[in-house]
Amino acid sequence: MSGAEDQARRVLIEAPADLLLDRLATELERTYGITGAELLQVDYRLSVLLPFTKGEPITAPGHPAWRCFDHQEPIVTEDGTGYFPVGMRGERRGVLRLHPVPADPAALHELAGVATAFGHELEAVTASTDIYRVARRSRRLTLAAEMQWELLPGRSRVRPSFSLAGQLEPAYAVRGDTFDWSDDGRRVCLVVINGMGEGVAASLLSSLATHALRNARRAGLALADQAALADQAIYAMHRGEQHLSALLMELDLASGVLTVVDAGSPRLMRLRDGEVSEQELDKQFPLGMFDGTDYRPQRFELRRDDRLFVVSDGVVDATGGDVRYGETALERFLRRTTPMPPLDAVRSLLGDLRAFVAGDLIDDAVVVCLDWTGPQG
Repeated sequence: MSGAEDQARRVLIEAPADLLLDRLATELERTYGITGAELLQVDYRLSVLLPFTKGEPITAPGHPAWRCFDHQEPIVTEDGTGYFPVGMRGERRGVLRLHPVPADPAALHELAGVATAFGHELEAVTASTDIYRVARRSRRLTLAAEMQWELLPGRSRVRPSFSLAGQLEPAYAVRGDTFDWSDDGRRVCLVVINGMGEGVAASLLSSLATHALRNARRAGLALADQAALADQAIYAMHRGEQHLSALLMELDLASGVLTVVDAGSPRLMRLRDGEVSEQELDKQFPLGMFDGTDYRPQRFELRRDDRLFVVSDGVVDATGGDVRYGETALERFLRRTTPMPPLDAVRSLLGDLRAFVAGDLIDDAVVVCLDWTGPQG
């Protein structure tokens, strides 16, 4: 790391939460002669890059900013404008646009490192300020959607042994569908919830389930016991009048063994060697439907480079004309995602779904994509 890059990182660490971009821009002008710096954040729908300070939103797929975001590589245009991916551990936040950038490859490499450091600092300060959340909205979130997005652990994660991404739709008005995940280096725990109800009530129910599952997971309980604890919490609150479907998964990163508990769940699809198959699951009662349900786990062995998709009813049952997406288009499109990273696969699938229904989705939809790339070292 050069002295200039190291100094830029220190500036970011020391900057007030609301002045990250301002302080970084001043430092980049001093060290690299860069006179223009702008943060372009991807919106909740993954469909537009929104400038933090000024300028027009960027929607055109072929724009250099989108190419930078999609490929996660720096792009430099003929006029000397540079675009650098901003993110953290696979979580894509957006793009840092700089002008003019030096032609020296070493300097460009340093600026890419600065953009990564910027992503880490954005993640660190977001909990203490609203300005970055507000700037990445192309319109107002409903209250239910606000609750659901705040519940998420993140939208994507990349590690040597796995890649993971998920998305909620309709992004600005989602109600009950959600997902949660955690990894500890040995395993990935993932839950996808197909919510019940409307508005804030649906979000509250999903929030209760998510926190109950987190509490059980963090207590070291086995997967079936996690489902049982969440089931008890929801039943105790609603006495069976409200319940929700969930798919609980735990992937052992060394062996590829996948443990699953299907509590009336969304569908689990596997993409292997270009072929799509639906994983047959032992369907059990939704969480909170009855008192004291005894859940049973199933185990499957994945192969290196297997891809898993979890899709909720809002995807499968979406209709275009009189035809359901799950019957005519889902498997075809899943095959097309083979060369895409999980976040791009999820975003493309939901884009195809919106085109299929010719507009915004009426029902909630959640899509999660998980790649197991095999044991590492």
